[in-house]
Amino acid sequence: MIELKNVRPRIREVAQERPLQQSPDSVVQRPETVEARVYKLKSGFVSHSVYVTMGYIWEGSHPRPIEIFINSKDLTRAAEYAVLTRLISAIFRKASDPTFILEELKSIHDPNGGYIKKSGYVHSFYSEIADVIEKFFNDMKLLTMAQPQIAETVEVIQQVAVSESDEIDNLAYKICPECQQRTLCNENGCPTCMHPDCNYTKCDK
Repeated sequence: MIELKNVRPRIREVAQERPLQQSPDSVVQRPETVEARVYKLKSGFVSHSVYVTMGYIWEGSHPRPIEIFINSKDLTRAAEYAVLTRLISAIFRKASDPTFILEELKSIHDPNGGYIKKSGYVHSFYSEIADVIEKFFNDMKLLTMAQPQIAETVEVIQQVAVSESDEIDNLAYKICPECQQRTLCNENGCPTCMHPDCNYTKCDK
């Protein structure tokens, strides 16, 4: 057995843990009353019109979006609307420059495919929500005109979200209101479902 004599334990001082660097952005508190703009969106991904409400406040002479509400009679996607409302509203209140959300939403592709309208091919419902938000950003002059693709997008959204008389071209399959499948097409001037178990047609209604 080895006997240790005159051995003093060494105590090493541990440096104090540094807190994580806080984000320079601060969460904006919602006042009791905010101004808002409502946009009507006719989408080929849902059977009813979607109403997008953009709430905003004023910071000096500059408007700042603070919340978004997405509503529709189509209750099959109510949970999805609620998730989008909460997440996008949180980004509006936290981020000093929320315009990055446009690129994120537009990069989402529907696994069932998109559809064609006058402006071109639409990848997903989320992309259409991004178009409405971009329309709002342009209306409030929150985007720089250095981006060449904005002018085309604004014209498209102005037709889809603002004009109630605008109709989406039936150049691709849409969601059938009966079976909720993307099997509705324009057959001899009449919207007809091509699903073998449905055979919905608007002309018989």
